[in-house]
Amino acid sequence: MDLTNVTWRKASRSVDNGGNCIEVAAVPSTVAIRDSKDPEGPKLLVPSQDFQRLAHTLKSRE
Repeated sequence: MDLTNVTWRKASRSVDNGGNCIEVAAVPSTVAIRDSKDPEGPKLLVPSQDFQRLAHTLKSRE
């Protein structure tokens, strides 16, 4: 999948954690995930529904 022109977003809460964060980009029916410190490095591609389930699970444990 070509991720050259996607818009990457970083969580606003990640500013205070010393740079340890991920960035996400929405692409058709998929969420791409990368390490913000290594934007040219490997990316994970996760189906949108699975990412939504993961985010919901993480939020419910806060």
